[in-house]
Amino acid sequence: MLPISLLSRAFSFGLFLLIALLIALLLFAAAPLAQAERGGPRFASLDWTLTETLIALGHPPIAVGQVSAYHAWVGEPSLPDSVIDLGLRSQPNLERLAALAPQRILISPMFANQRPRLERIAPVSELALYTPNEAPWPQMLTLTQTLAHLIDDPAAGESLIEATHASLVSLRERLPETTEPLLIVQFMDARHVRVFGEGGLYQMVLERLGLENAWQGSTNAWGFSLVSLEALATIDARLVVVEPYPQGVEEQLANSGLWQHLPSVATQRVIRLPPVWSFGALPSATRFAESLVGALEAQP
Repeated sequence: MLPISLLSRAFSFGLFLLIALLIALLLFAAAPLAQAERGGPRFASLDWTLTETLIALGHPPIAVGQVSAYHAWVGEPSLPDSVIDLGLRSQPNLERLAALAPQRILISPMFANQRPRLERIAPVSELALYTPNEAPWPQMLTLTQTLAHLIDDPAAGESLIEATHASLVSLRERLPETTEPLLIVQFMDARHVRVFGEGGLYQMVLERLGLENAWQGSTNAWGFSLVSLEALATIDARLVVVEPYPQGVEEQLANSGLWQHLPSVATQRVIRLPPVWSFGALPSATRFAESLVGALEAQP
């Protein structure tokens, strides 16, 4: 039989754990409740493109899939600290999502297989971007307006569209009259890259800035093609590398003869840009344009 003093300590420790658990649950619920009190919609999002657009519209979601990966691949607009992480976008934590009681859940067609389970929690809106054979810019405008209507703030949508247009016009005026063609890539591993061209966000931005894309090859529905470094060996253009690099790739490139002999690398005409969501909407378009123009201005 345990001494009374030990029983007392065990009881006190158990009580402490219970109180800590109750406090954690209250804090967990506080974020969406606070947002509701401010009059904002309680939306959850499994898609980063929809997420970045909601933030730019001034109505960030209360919960998002893969928060840390959003920071790595999208970067900005940044998520508020109050946003709850739902776990994997392809396999969200349904118990956590149900506890948040969102008014609506936003998904893209990529996560359409989740819809039956999500609809047991809240109404689901599936919004698409980068539809094959359709230009990205009109789709982005439609997506922005649709989200603005869903949050019952159509004026915010029009303001975002106008601000994006004005920003692109202003950035174009900062560029010199002549700029050599650009080759935009993102590394998948030390020997393969996504090279971006027709039908994608980066191409759309280049067109509005009056810049030429050196990649004239085929692309998929998202505006890129997966190629080996050898495919770039004959293209003489200023190379633009969009981060992040996969783990260990930078170190491997430092010792790669193939990489070192690419025309733009050999002549030190390489631009590195911070992460920009290549599958994004208007916020990513503005971020890419700002980063690219700033980098071009900084290089001779």
